Amino acid sequence: MPLYDCMLLLKPAVKKESLIELVSRVGKHVYRRNGVITDLKSLGTVQLGYGIKKLDGRYYQGQLMQMTMMTPPSFNSELHYLNKEDRLLRWLLVKHRDIKFGGEFFNEDDGRSDLKMMRSSIYDVGSEEEDDDDDDDDVEEYDAAFQQQNNDV
Repeated sequence: MPLYDCMLLLKPAVKKESLIELVSRVGKHVYRRNGVITDLKSLGTVQLGYGIKKLDGRYYQGQLMQMTMMTPPSFNSELHYLNKEDRLLRWLLVKHRDIKFGGEFFNEDDGRSDLKMMRSSIYDVGSEEEDDDDDDDDVEEYDAAFQQQNNDV
């Protein structure tokens, strides 16, 4: 089963009990489909970049919840009952792609070679200075040729 993040953006005035009830309802739905909730985070109140218009007004902030879960791929189509939920402003289900975290990334050979490439490009300052000197010579040659043309005319 693939790993998903379910992001729930709720209205700012929603009580904690109501929020917990909504999250537990989604969790029960996950368990009925033989899924597993691996993480649950409350990211608190967030300021929105634009107002979200609902029937009862326009909202510029909301409460953000993140549920990380392992569910069958058909689970996305089963969450559409959340569209009718009055407490929600938005919801989004995001599938994790082959993401490597922490030590797993550095234990592989390709990770070390990427780091070596980055380190060498950071410390290669001398080669850039040499290139700058070459550019100055070209400008001086151009200026000399331009002066000679003006003298000929």
